[in-house]
Amino acid sequence: MGMPAGLSRRALAPLVVGLALAVGWPPARAVAQVALEPLTIETKAGPRRFDVEVARTDADRAQGLMYRRSMPSDRGMLFDFARVEPVSMWMQNTYLSLDMLFIRPDGTIARIAADTEPLSTRVIPSGEPVLAVLELVAGTAKRLGIAAGDLVRHPLFRTQRP
Repeated sequence: MGMPAGLSRRALAPLVVGLALAVGWPPARAVAQVALEPLTIETKAGPRRFDVEVARTDADRAQGLMYRRSMPSDRGMLFDFARVEPVSMWMQNTYLSLDMLFIRPDGTIARIAADTEPLSTRVIPSGEPVLAVLELVAGTAKRLGIAAGDLVRHPLFRTQRP
């Protein structure tokens, strides 16, 4: 299909961008530069460091990693639920397979749901009350020896072990 009569590419560009933003594409988090915070997981093999986005609001938690097509292996997203309770996650509109680490308020990993299925609406429960969930690229937990009981160090958690 050709260009509409009387419109140049330069004149059409703002209209296309405006229309894309009006319908919500691409998602705002994909366009905006996000702040990253350091996070360390203490494993039997030693500390594993990541830079994470922290989802602290309902809107950020609802968006999560939806629509992302890639994520570096040293990055992740930490979901801060602000209270301790059972939580459930799902993968709707999430193209990346992820490892989900369910974390207690003291920073210990309660459970890991490894290699989640992209685009699935299957509910992934925490299995117990938790404060947060850390999402990493699928296979990261196995590759780095991250296991239930390991300690996550981040200001969100009341770390009780040295």
